[in-house]
Amino acid sequence: MGNWVENEGLSIFVVLVWLGLNVFLFWWFYLAYDLPQNFFYTRVLLGRALALARAPAACLNFNCMLILLPVCRNLLSFLRGSSACCSTRVRRQLDRNLTFHKMVAWMIALHTAIHTIAHLFNVEWSVHARVEEEGTLAAVLSRLGDSPDESYINFYRQTIPNPVGGLYVAFTYLAGLTGVIITLALILIITSSTKIIRRSYFEVFWYTHHLFVIFFIGLVIHGAGRIVRGQTAESLAEHIPEMCSKNFTEWGKKGACPVPQFAGNPPMTWKWVVGPMFLYLCERLVRFWRSQQKVVITKVVIHPFKTIELQMMKKGFKMEVGQYIFVKCPAVSKLEWHPFTLTSAPEEDYFSIHVRIVGDWTEGLFNACGCDKQEFQEAWKLPKIAVDGPFGTASEDVFSYETVMLVGAGIGVTPFASVLKSVWYKYCHDATNLKLKKIYFYWLCRDTHAFEWFADLLQSLETQMQERNNAEFLSYNIYLTGWDETQATHFVMHHEEEKDVITGLKQKTLYGRPNWENEFKTIARQHPGSRIGVFLCGPEGLADTLNKQSISNSEADPRGVHFIFNKENF
Repeated sequence: MGNWVENEGLSIFVVLVWLGLNVFLFWWFYLAYDLPQNFFYTRVLLGRALALARAPAACLNFNCMLILLPVCRNLLSFLRGSSACCSTRVRRQLDRNLTFHKMVAWMIALHTAIHTIAHLFNVEWSVHARVEEEGTLAAVLSRLGDSPDESYINFYRQTIPNPVGGLYVAFTYLAGLTGVIITLALILIITSSTKIIRRSYFEVFWYTHHLFVIFFIGLVIHGAGRIVRGQTAESLAEHIPEMCSKNFTEWGKKGACPVPQFAGNPPMTWKWVVGPMFLYLCERLVRFWRSQQKVVITKVVIHPFKTIELQMMKKGFKMEVGQYIFVKCPAVSKLEWHPFTLTSAPEEDYFSIHVRIVGDWTEGLFNACGCDKQEFQEAWKLPKIAVDGPFGTASEDVFSYETVMLVGAGIGVTPFASVLKSVWYKYCHDATNLKLKKIYFYWLCRDTHAFEWFADLLQSLETQMQERNNAEFLSYNIYLTGWDETQATHFVMHHEEEKDVITGLKQKTLYGRPNWENEFKTIARQHPGSRIGVFLCGPEGLADTLNKQSISNSEADPRGVHFIFNKENF
């Protein structure tokens, strides 16, 4: 079970605490509206739907309090970089911020659905009670407030029957209108957050996600109409509902129960969300301030396989291996920010990213940098770039292990470019203090051209290790997962050559996909009793495979070998 906790993202403890708080809040607020005497008459009108609407509302407040915290990138980076308050295990949980963000979002969706359905019944019954013929307790309660000295309990004051009455509530009452708006905003946010939309239409995802501003504004003022009303404490002292409800036709007469008085519940949502909203506002101000700092593009390199490299400089910019930045190019879009892993090393005097051209924004950046032109592009013609970051990721912990497995798929190799460059620089100067003793590097690619921009780095590292008589430090395996018949014939003819025909490296390219079970078992045998870091930047399917292998090949004995799985999330 311990291995599952370490490898499966968020720890079981965190998830159970969060789920437990949701269950507790739901049950507590359900009973708070289903049992007390001050809501006795409200329950007469609305039945159990009252408690079924208020319980998920409390859970919504709790989860809306949490939803913004995982996306406060600067706050998380500060906490992650503070060794005083963050152990390695805590940092691993901070790296799962987007996983938690998604879980909270789905919980918000669930409670929104329950809350909305319950209120549909509440509106139906409130309208029906208002137009009901006299003679019932519900009808008498609904007519309270028609006289000047009375306070109402039924928020619906018109006499328009359903279904028009229900629509009237939805589009003319503050609670109804804000409820419709925030529900529509939530639907758009969630549906545009699917993997297909994010990958293929990132701009749609980006723009609709900013509907959260409308969502939170609507959420805060949603309860200002005070449509949920209960009997006041003063009225309860002289009007006991369980006794007086039996003689409701005599209310207000001499010797009988007085007419009950009611008041609306004050809005509470703002108390839950004001803190996170303030933190997020500070987050956005910090981002804006950093985005105004000057960034200079010093070099643009066009690599094969529709990939460009941007080398940049910014005053005061400091980074660690494996970190990422957000980039905005106003010439392409004045609002959109996109995340990119840094491919430079901290030891270099510039920072760089590799951008694969896969969508409208990246295509626009490609053209703005003049990469679509044949002639040389003057530096002053390069577009302005805004940068926010850097932000920490799991790859920062690479140097915390003696043995690591680095697995990159396609362009997912970029975080490890930074790691391997930093290793190279450390070996060029002094590697005696380097805790990392062994790297197993795996790169999976579909196309031979994708290897070219990274092969130079591997060649430099390969040469450096041989000169230092430490060739065993880096074991790398490059897998070509796609090829045609002509390529296969060419590979076979040149297989006996000293260097690989594709990469120019001494290590030959392998074809197909790794047998991960064999790889893990082999590494486990070579490093008994070790904690081995497994770092991936690649697709979810590969993440599931490596995570399962990390768990199944870790020993139950604390002194045995343990594979610790880490995946890039941004």
